[in-house]
Amino acid sequence: MTGHDRNLFIAGTCGAVVGLMVAASYAAVPFYNWFCRTTGFGGTTQVAHAAPARELDRKITVRFDANVAAGLPWRFEPEVRSIDLKIGEVATVVYHVTNLSARDTWAQAGYNVAPLTVGAYFDKINCFCFTEQHLKPGEKQDMTVVFYVDPALAKDSEQDDLNTITLSYTFYPAPEPSRGVAESLASGRS
Repeated sequence: MTGHDRNLFIAGTCGAVVGLMVAASYAAVPFYNWFCRTTGFGGTTQVAHAAPARELDRKITVRFDANVAAGLPWRFEPEVRSIDLKIGEVATVVYHVTNLSARDTWAQAGYNVAPLTVGAYFDKINCFCFTEQHLKPGEKQDMTVVFYVDPALAKDSEQDDLNTITLSYTFYPAPEPSRGVAESLASGRS
């Protein structure tokens, strides 16, 4: 291999490595999101489509935390601060939200559970966090979350001492939709 051929090979290899790095950076966020949803890593909860087949006698306390990010003029709070339920028991909890501003606002809720190791066992059947929320000036809404703690938690020896889980939500401002979409929402059309 001549010096010129070797330089072309090295340049091609470097170009391929840079291309792979760029592709990996674009794939990192979706891959990380998939990984968290699949494993419960970082307190990411699971999405369930039905209740579990059984309830256990073991009870657990679930605490509810509600936050609003800076720039969003909403009051957001759980109806109750905590509940005790059996593992495998389906629960419905209501959150109250109020738009404190004189303008339409849009937001999306982010969520997690603590301790972070229980995300794989915390299953939501229905949640307001799955969709963007819109409130008119001064509007109040009740938003529900339906969930259960998976009975598989009892088989995880690392969770034997677990007696409290905290479900935490934070609403973040979402961009205002385009004028045509906003007018459709205001007139009740979708």
